[in-house]
Amino acid sequence: MFKKWIKGFKKTKDNLQEKLTALITGYKGLEDDFYDDLEEILITSDMGVATSMNLIEKLKVTVKAKRLETPAEALAQLKEEMTAILEKNDGALKYNSDSLTIWVVVGVNGVGKTTSIGKLAHEQKANGKKVFLAAADTFRAGAIDQLKVWGERVGVPVIAHQEGGDPGAVVFDSIESAKAKGADLLIIDTAGRLHNKDNLMEEMKKIGRIIEKVNGGPADEILLVLDGGTGQNAIAQGEAFNEALSGLTGLIITKLDGTAKGGVIIPLINQLSIPVKLVGIGEGIDDLEQFSASDFLEGLLGEED
Repeated sequence: MFKKWIKGFKKTKDNLQEKLTALITGYKGLEDDFYDDLEEILITSDMGVATSMNLIEKLKVTVKAKRLETPAEALAQLKEEMTAILEKNDGALKYNSDSLTIWVVVGVNGVGKTTSIGKLAHEQKANGKKVFLAAADTFRAGAIDQLKVWGERVGVPVIAHQEGGDPGAVVFDSIESAKAKGADLLIIDTAGRLHNKDNLMEEMKKIGRIIEKVNGGPADEILLVLDGGTGQNAIAQGEAFNEALSGLTGLIITKLDGTAKGGVIIPLINQLSIPVKLVGIGEGIDDLEQFSASDFLEGLLGEED
């Protein structure tokens, strides 16, 4: 499992390690230029301006308090500062022990939302859960068929209506069907309409009301899918969805294996205060993993075997 993390973050790690190695060899002490260059490395590794500046300011204070003197000591301390951010992350997925567990998945087109739902259904089924999928993205052309393909691939039922239909009706029928057939988990696909936040908010409010009425409580998870390969754009999308929707419970970060922008996970956790719960670190059906802060940091900053 750990080797998958190393492989998944290889591009990000190689990009960051090359810059940090050059920084260590380029400085003997911890002068101001060292901190300026380090801050630039963090920013260009997609850790964001706000988070990078915050990390550097904390690092300066700690370096002075601990009387650290070398770049290598400072970078070891930086890893501890990153760890402190990541340790706030609660990546455990929530289940309902008394009724049907419901997870709602949101995200714009192209981020890997439907693929993530399919992989998540596969993983949960492999863990012994009876899983149903709800095709409540009736807005995007082909979304229903794409989810049906994943349902057939992983062997789970998909509840769907016609394209352009009422997403709320799909959710209602899906919950009723899943409960009647003894399902453990219902994963609901939804349309991401960031170009019109009012529509998105109203649609999600309606879906939320239906879930509460039919299942006796709110969704156990509302998961936002973000494309890690887009770097700072992922942060912007996360902020927009967080503003438009109340109740986001977690993030799914996809496509991290094909990018050098994996550092974006740190500002996502730091700035959005929403836990990263799952990460896509490969194209295989088993390559959607529960986020591990320790494995992520080792994959990002650890030594090669």
